[in-house]
Amino acid sequence: MENRKGSRRWVLPLFFWLMASCKPMVEVDVLITGGMVFDGSDSPAERMEVGITDDRISYVGAPGEHEISSHQTIDIAGLYLAPGFIDPHTHVERELSNPEQKANLRYLRQGVTTVFAGNDGSSSMPIKRKLDEWERDGIGTNAALLVGHGSVRRVVMGMEAKEANPKELKEMEEVVNKSMEEGAFGISTGLFYAPGSFANMEEVIALSKVVAKHNGIYDTHMRDEGSYNIGLMNAVRETIDIGEKSGVGVHISHIKCLGTDVWDKSHEVIRLIENARQQGLQVTANQYPYLASRTSLKAALVPRWAEDGGYEKMVERFDNPALQDTLVAGITENLRKRGGPESLIFSDAVEETMNGKSLGEMSKKLKMTLPQATMEILRKDGGIKVISFNMKESDLERFMQQPWVMTGSDGGAGHPRQFGTFSRKMHKYVEEDKVIDLSFMVHSSSGLTAETFGVKERGYVKEGYFADLIAFDPEKVKDKATFEHPYKEAQGMDFVWVNGVLVIDDGKYTGKLAGKALRK
Repeated sequence: MENRKGSRRWVLPLFFWLMASCKPMVEVDVLITGGMVFDGSDSPAERMEVGITDDRISYVGAPGEHEISSHQTIDIAGLYLAPGFIDPHTHVERELSNPEQKANLRYLRQGVTTVFAGNDGSSSMPIKRKLDEWERDGIGTNAALLVGHGSVRRVVMGMEAKEANPKELKEMEEVVNKSMEEGAFGISTGLFYAPGSFANMEEVIALSKVVAKHNGIYDTHMRDEGSYNIGLMNAVRETIDIGEKSGVGVHISHIKCLGTDVWDKSHEVIRLIENARQQGLQVTANQYPYLASRTSLKAALVPRWAEDGGYEKMVERFDNPALQDTLVAGITENLRKRGGPESLIFSDAVEETMNGKSLGEMSKKLKMTLPQATMEILRKDGGIKVISFNMKESDLERFMQQPWVMTGSDGGAGHPRQFGTFSRKMHKYVEEDKVIDLSFMVHSSSGLTAETFGVKERGYVKEGYFADLIAFDPEKVKDKATFEHPYKEAQGMDFVWVNGVLVIDDGKYTGKLAGKALRK
């Protein structure tokens, strides 16, 4: 009898102990274990296990928290796991439509799983056609579009240097509204470029109000980043005014102090933006980690009035003797602001032997003055680009440290930023120079961008979010592209998942096109 009572005394506690020790079972397709996880929020990394089921993150938990059943387990011991990076500013529409480039490896190798295009006021039209094409043909990363103000203006008004009349403005509003309905995430402007430069602020505000109704964003290459027309500070004020008067969140693309006239003005720019943010306005920016910009030769040096009517009209003005003195004076002054002839390096030239040469070199070769050489080159190649070394390191670093500045490549051909921006930021500014820490870099490249642009269920390592994930050793991440060799892919991303599909496996591309065309 005593034995029975004694057995009851230990049987019940044992039963409850066994029940408590039985951990809930979780089933996932893929279990990622052994790594430190950044969740995208600027919090420090924690040791966590992450599960993927279909295209979603289905589990996030501490090691041993649950019993987990998986079809595949990937041990990433020694690596960090983070949300896939989101680039808010690229120029990859053409590449994503090219069968040989649509895998978008130049971005996947940097850990970028989502790209925006349609920036600087130039986009595919109509929006739906391009998104449908990507969806049908397949792409390597997710891709989203902004509707370009310059493209809209060109459709309605051509390249005329004039203010929009009420009828033209109404037509543009209708095009923008339709683009937003088709899935655009917002509107982009290139107020530095023709034809966007011909628009007054009232036109931009009117179109931004349409975007605000759809909860979109206003993304801008500002009217001036240096001392070309209204000046850097006035351009920032104009951007803030557009946001305040339209009700749209504003985003400054590739924020910089361009040219010696405005070096060290980053303090003042930051102060303006901080004041606006304290008043409740949404003002953010993106930035690439290079001291050289890239734009067209005509945008860099030709006065805007000369572009009225388009390229053919510009060339006619080049050939008009009555305009020579004015053109020469304008080109000479713009060249000064850009840092002189040796700071302008050609890229994307039709005559490939020009690539890598400076304007100074070509001027000597053509035996012409610098303004005359500029006009002669543009007569033969209206689309030629220049890389311009015109920024200061202290300004770049100061902008990078702001909590409202995210990573954006402005990636286009001929500049290493398309192949190296995110990897360079991690390698140089986190690991080497320690300007920012790794969690800050991850947040400014993922969660912050997703929140700012309204990219739903991406940018964070959270249950229920799409499984866009990257695993890497930050000490091995490095950009390989240079100004001399701008098309070299970055290194150091060990694993990359896009919508739950493993596209980079132990550093090797799997050949899968897992990206989606994103609609607002």
